[in-house]
Amino acid sequence: MSRLTRRQVIGVVAGAAAGTALVGAATASADSSPAKAAAPGGADGPAPFDEVFRGRHIQGVPSKAHAHSGHGTGYRVLVDGRELHVMQHGKSGWSSAINHYERFETPLDAARTAVVTLKGAAVVPFNPTV
Repeated sequence: MSRLTRRQVIGVVAGAAAGTALVGAATASADSSPAKAAAPGGADGPAPFDEVFRGRHIQGVPSKAHAHSGHGTGYRVLVDGRELHVMQHGKSGWSSAINHYERFETPLDAARTAVVTLKGAAVVPFNPTV
């Protein structure tokens, strides 16, 4: 039975490390490629929406009044005329005060999921200073 020498073990470990580094570099390159599709609504953010979903009137519009400093334009979502707080989490998506542990592709997706989660209950206004 043949035994591995230290030189062979070091060669295998070095090869594995080099392969891992190569995969990491390729992944980083793919993440920064411009070939990704633009988000719905274009470069200015998600498109406005106004629809009835499961009997609830949901609306969404970009809003400079809801922008956090340095984060571009905010977004305002209303469910039956009451504000549903939504936040954008960089490239990882959107969340709402109702489903704050989930990420959604658009504020519309976040609003629809909030309506399903609410099961007919009214949205309670969000006030972070209270």
